[in-house]
Formats: sequence, structure tokens, C-alpha cells
Amino acid sequence: MGGSQTEPEDELGTSASRRSGAQATEHEHLTTVFPMLRAENLTRIFRSGNEEVVVFENLNLEIRQGEFVALTGESGSGKTTLLHLLAALDTPTRGEVYFFGERLGGFDVERRAQYRNRKVGFVWQLHHLLSEFSALENVMMPGLIGGMDFHHVQARARELLDEAGLGQAAGRRVGELSGGERQRVALVRALMNRPLLLLADEPTGSLDARSAERVAALLQKLHRDHGLTSVLATHNAELARRADHALRLADGTLTETVAPGAR
Repeated sequence: MGGSQTEPEDELGTSASRRSGAQATEHEHLTTVFPMLRAENLTRIFRSGNEEVVVFENLNLEIRQGEFVALTGESGSGKTTLLHLLAALDTPTRGEVYFFGERLGGFDVERRAQYRNRKVGFVWQLHHLLSEFSALENVMMPGLIGGMDFHHVQARARELLDEAGLGQAAGRRVGELSGGERQRVALVRALMNRPLLLLADEPTGSLDARSAERVAALLQKLHRDHGLTSVLATHNAELARRADHALRLADGTLTETVAPGAR
């Protein structure tokens, strides 16, 4: 039992702490050279029978690390489609999405899965929590799927629920939570694996005004406290005002609609 423990090393003889330091240095270099996300001539066309439905064509977008961006527009304008492309949940018909200068289209299946699991947190309009599990177990799920240590995952999940004001609800099943509570659980679940990028698709769209305000305030707080880059699609004007930039997607074109910073 006595004596010091040495860190496990990989096949190249590099310890976890040394790899972590090297990765941090590389990340700092990338953030000064490249935006976190860049979409270049992005085009998405769906086919319906013999017809083509052009969602957007030759769309360009650049998001720097740390920005909080609201994406607005009418239903059907392509907001969800754009988020799916940024998350590598879909592939463009033409054009490219870059993550710190790396082309997502060049990732193989395994690398795309790693990107979604480790770099991106996604929140949907519907919470998509697993009803047979408790709030705590739902928040733990991404970490367990990612192969993290059970006790570490459990401790982090409790911390995240505390941040969301749901520490006392950790043991409740989904059916015992209100709509707003469920969405707050879904929001912190997206942060389980410490993503760099948070994508949210109408996170307040199915909530009443009071619950929506609470979720909006939490989202802004988590963005700041966890050093996130956040992009959210929303019809909620109050949530859009909390962002650094509000971009409107209409007729396949993005335009800035709110002067940055005035909140």
C-alpha cells in the first residue's frame, strides 16, 4: 500500500499529465491562428422525389472561441440544419465546416464520433432524457458512454446539478421533474464531458415564460463559468439579447441583427 504511484504511460512513454500539457499548448496555438468554427460556401440541399429543396447555398460563417452567438430566423429557414452541420451530425451537399482549421469532412467515422462526444455538447428543444433513470443518472450518461471513471462521473454530475439549482432533485426520475427542470438537466448533461462548443436548438421553445427565463439565465451563466463557445437557435428575443452576436438566417443568408455586447 505504501510508496508513490507512477502515472501510466502510453506506448510512446508519455504520461497523461505530459500529454495534457502538450495538448493545452497546442490548443492555445490553434486558438490564436484559427477561429473555432468556420463554414465556407456551405450548401445543404435535400431531395424530395424529383425535386430539390435548397435550405441554404454558399453560406459563410466564422465563430471565434468564447463567443456566444444567437441564431434567429423563421421556422424552416435552416437553423437546425446549420447546427447539425456544425455538430457533424449531418454532412453538407457542398462546402466545408472547419474546427480550429481542421476540415470536419476529412474526419473518418471514429473521429467524427470523438468530435461529437468530446468537443460538442448539444441541447435539443425536447430534453430527450431517459425516463427510467434519475436526473443524476441522465447527467452521468455521456461520461459513462465515454469510458470515464464511474466515481469521477458521479461527482461531476452532482456538481453540474448543483450549478443548475437541482442538487435536491438528483434522485428524482424524469417524470417527477417539471418541464423547466428537465431542460436544465438536459443542459448540464451536455456539459458532462467538458465540451469546448455548446450547440442548443430552441432550448426554451417548449417552456412557459418563467421556465424559459430561468433556462436562459442558466445557459448564459454556464457559458461564462465554463469558458464555452455557444451557438443557439432561438425564437426567444430575451435569450437572443443575452448573446454577444445575434445572426438572422433568412433566404439562405446570415446577417447580424443585434449590435454585440449591449445587454
